[in-house]
Amino acid sequence: MNASKHQSLISHAGSWTVGDLISREAQRNPTAPALEDASRTVSFSELVITTSRIANLLYELNVSRGERIAILSENSIEYVEIVIAAAKIGVIVSVLNWRLSETELHHCITLVSPKIIFTSERFDQKLANFNNEPWLIIKIDSDLEKAVQKSRPMAPPVDLDPEDGFIIVYTSGTTGLPKGALISHRAELARSLVSRLDVGLERGDTFVAWPPMFHMVSIEHALHTLFVGGKVIIVDGADTSRLADLIASEPQWWLVLIPGMIEELAAEVKRRHVKPKNIKVIGALADLVSPTLIGEISGLLNAPYWNTFGSTETGMLPVAGTRFPIGGYPNDLSKQHNSLYLWKLTSPDGQPVGKGGVGEMTVRGPTVFSGYWNAPEVNEKEFRDGWFHMGDMFIENDDGTFSYADRIKYMIKSGGENIYPAEIERTLLKDPAVAEAVVVRKKHEKWGEVPVAYIAVRGTDIPDVDRLVRLCKDRMADYKCPHEFFFVKAEDFPRSTSGKVQRGTVELWSRGKDDG
Repeated sequence: MNASKHQSLISHAGSWTVGDLISREAQRNPTAPALEDASRTVSFSELVITTSRIANLLYELNVSRGERIAILSENSIEYVEIVIAAAKIGVIVSVLNWRLSETELHHCITLVSPKIIFTSERFDQKLANFNNEPWLIIKIDSDLEKAVQKSRPMAPPVDLDPEDGFIIVYTSGTTGLPKGALISHRAELARSLVSRLDVGLERGDTFVAWPPMFHMVSIEHALHTLFVGGKVIIVDGADTSRLADLIASEPQWWLVLIPGMIEELAAEVKRRHVKPKNIKVIGALADLVSPTLIGEISGLLNAPYWNTFGSTETGMLPVAGTRFPIGGYPNDLSKQHNSLYLWKLTSPDGQPVGKGGVGEMTVRGPTVFSGYWNAPEVNEKEFRDGWFHMGDMFIENDDGTFSYADRIKYMIKSGGENIYPAEIERTLLKDPAVAEAVVVRKKHEKWGEVPVAYIAVRGTDIPDVDRLVRLCKDRMADYKCPHEFFFVKAEDFPRSTSGKVQRGTVELWSRGKDDG
């Protein structure tokens, strides 16, 4: 046997992909529940058969390894099945954010050139105006079951590599245009190990997948649960009544909580006097939730609150390893590191920053994504020096924990969604009466942060606020629209020596309004 062929066989023997783990669990315990919604349960053996049929359908429709499909749908059992089916044959799945405007959505689709878009009845109208496009549309509600009935229940054999692309998740850039982050099989499997090593995921655990599956927090951790033979309960969004039912009836690994829904869930739990069955850990995004609310929901659900800091590009960062005790009111949000990462804090010129100094978090490790789709210049910049640059500033404390400092690229985190001011400002400038627009973040009791806009007008014509709101909503997702508008003189904006508005100082204006 020649050396190259020998090495190829060794590499193949060491490979491990997403579909492999699902099949392994079906062999281990075929009758165990894998996926469940309010009306039905799918066992692991049924999951393998259905995903194999969908994989064959893709194969028959000439979708091959490395090509893309897309999903535009609410959470459903079929959503997870399509993702797993594509993984079996090396097809990359683009998960589309249904909250985006038509313009944004079209950008996300054309960026990755999918051959098929799977959509649901709820969202198929979002594609209605995309005429003469090359992709095939398959409706999950009505077409999918009929289409797979004649497909074989064994997936076609495809020789895959762990570095093959698995899924594309969209993340906003500083320009506001979404970028497609490509996660490989290797990265996804490594992230599942972090879930086991650092977040306590164990064989047979249950995960409630209620956040939209176009977010990694939902689809990613659903898969991690399936990898260890656990059950995934699928909920169509933040249905607090359904979530309260599951809190009372289902032991759970991690119950995701994000700003904007915690108070409503707490009220539902108190109103119904819900007694939690058993939840290992709750929460997310503690930096955007009031300490009082963290303590309250932690006490109500009898579970520690996870002090996370996550990223689509890296999974749970090396600084997401702390929990707040049950019922505790945190006064320190510093974070501990996770497993499977190399990290360093660097200055703008790339030099290491010591303890006590502020530096950009840069990372290496098997969980890191494969780069942004079709964005070579961005990738060259963000992966410079062989490290992925997060754009987030931290301080390493004397005890080895990390305190979050700020974002290099100014971003607003509202209810779990990333919002970049540049996109909103460009939109506002389309109004002829707007001479200059500066968008900053403002603390919000429900959403953690929201955008607010400071506008300098042309002449004396102050635009009608309703007109500006309509302008924004016509071009962007609703959650990106400013919650408040303030009109100022252009000369009152604080500026640098180069004439640029100093956004941080403007943000202090909004904090002053918080104080009354």
